[in-house]
Amino acid sequence: MPGEVVAFQEDEKSRTFDFETSEDERRWSRGRSLKKKTTNASLRLTNSLRKRRKRVANCRYALISIEDVRDAEEEEAVITFREALVARDMLPAQYDDYHTMLRFLKARKFDIDKAVHMWAEMLNWRKEFGVESIVKDFVYSEYEEVQRFYPHGYHGVDKDGRPVYIERVGKVELSKLMNVTTVDRFLKYHVQGFEKAFAEKFPACSIAAKRHIDSTTTILDVQGLNWVSFGKVAHDIVMRMQKIDGDNYPETLHQMFVVNAGNGFKLLWNTAKGFLDPRTTGKIHVLGNKFRSKLLEIIDSSQLPDFLGGTCSCPNEGGCLRSGKGPWNDPEIVKLIHIGETMDLRKINGSSDGDDLGVKLIASKVTENEIISAPESGSEMMSSVSGFLQLLTSHSDKRRASDSASICGPVELGSAAGRMEVVNSSSTSR
Repeated sequence: MPGEVVAFQEDEKSRTFDFETSEDERRWSRGRSLKKKTTNASLRLTNSLRKRRKRVANCRYALISIEDVRDAEEEEAVITFREALVARDMLPAQYDDYHTMLRFLKARKFDIDKAVHMWAEMLNWRKEFGVESIVKDFVYSEYEEVQRFYPHGYHGVDKDGRPVYIERVGKVELSKLMNVTTVDRFLKYHVQGFEKAFAEKFPACSIAAKRHIDSTTTILDVQGLNWVSFGKVAHDIVMRMQKIDGDNYPETLHQMFVVNAGNGFKLLWNTAKGFLDPRTTGKIHVLGNKFRSKLLEIIDSSQLPDFLGGTCSCPNEGGCLRSGKGPWNDPEIVKLIHIGETMDLRKINGSSDGDDLGVKLIASKVTENEIISAPESGSEMMSSVSGFLQLLTSHSDKRRASDSASICGPVELGSAAGRMEVVNSSSTSR
């Protein structure tokens, strides 16, 4: 009996061991199957993204998720461009940004050599013009007086979250403007505005819209503009602004609406646009005085000043163009921007030349589970004005048209495609 008991106990232990072993095998098998399914799902997602030639990337601002969908071919071009800049020691950490490099590539139609040359000229200009000093130390004390004779500014966002920049060009009084400022100070103010756009407005709009934003929607009200009043001084300012904007801040105009354009202005524009890339003219919409319905397709009435057919007047801020209305004045968003800048600075200070290109591609990248976002105060987006104005004034010298029209906005050759519209003053308004 004792022998049988011992044999029985050993038999039970053996069966228990076999049972536990088979359970372990089943768990391992299930785990392996789950892992395989997860891997397959990941591969399907990767292949799907590759088929669409898009990728969602991480960017700069932590604590909030911001969509940044990238074209795979553009990303490959940026990597190649970045390698060329690094090889030439032309990529300071603060400019090591995916979207910045992409804008320069687009401006030169993805010709790497031309983009490298443009980048080198930009770095030299920033040093010679003293951009960093202007950003930190320049005070435009005559801003209020300038605003009287040159009404301009940011006000709200369009329906996609881009900042809206407005100029009332027809109300510009150039002689009085030059009595309260100088050309050199005006240009410094212009550059400082652009720098603030990239440091404050674009990041704020990106956070608010939860998608990457680095371009503006511009409205130029040309009612009352007389081309004869634009003399040598105006021509000089416009030429210098256009060079600054086109060479150093390319591809920042999403689209431009020129409103209250008279027949003479439209004739001038139709002549001038023949000298531009169709992708550029596709961004510019020249409208008559029945423009309200068109603007409301793009901008909500609460974001549009009343003088442009919207419902906003900003009475407590001295009017819409002085209000600075927009997400860049939201305290919570401003905090997020500053947090992002702090993390960005830590990364720059802690980076080494040996960093992997894939990781270093965006200097502002923080961690895998943190922010997704990326990266125009007055004159920040006059660039959307200068190129357009330069083009038209050069043609108006040949065809002196005195017309109730307006001009403005950065004209960027080779920019994104769009539709060109010239809407008759008799267009129906809703």
